[in-house]
Amino acid sequence: MKSSLRISLVGMPGCGKSTVGRQLARQLGLPFVDSDVEIEHRLGMPIRDWFAAHGEASFRDVEQDVIDELTRRPALVLATGGGAVLRPSNRDALHSRTHAFYLRSTPEELFRRLRHDTHRPLLQVADPQLRLRELFRERDPLYRRVAHFVVETPRPSVSALLGMVLMQLELAGLVDPGRVPSPIDAPGGAGT
Repeated sequence: MKSSLRISLVGMPGCGKSTVGRQLARQLGLPFVDSDVEIEHRLGMPIRDWFAAHGEASFRDVEQDVIDELTRRPALVLATGGGAVLRPSNRDALHSRTHAFYLRSTPEELFRRLRHDTHRPLLQVADPQLRLRELFRERDPLYRRVAHFVVETPRPSVSALLGMVLMQLELAGLVDPGRVPSPIDAPGGAGT
């Protein structure tokens, strides 16, 4: 594995970026960073509180600084916030400095996963499913522009998603094949 491997995960809220990112970082022996957690540390408060007090534009300014800093680190797995791709500078940094994966889920699947979530400010609306459809329509082309790899995530397990990401990294020559579990060794594989 290359010691300067930087991987980013982009996609809609609830598509599994943080969960898959943590597992991927563990598998590859890289540090894991969730940009939203870093932003909250910097703000000293939850993102939803910052949104309410200062608005989305102010949040996106802080997010831009954090994405710029994180994508310059020597090696990491970075899970980004769902709206990180809205700013061109973030798209450029993620695409040019990292190997970007778009974890792509449909708005309907995302709604199933997020329908009881009260922590995502953009979904605290009368019709969250409609809002997810609007966000998807707006953001899907931006995620695709950033991504080097697109992984469809309709309903796979975390281990299946992790396997798909690792396989893409192996095929691209970015990780040692020894780090990629075979289908027989993978959780839920033929050997279990």
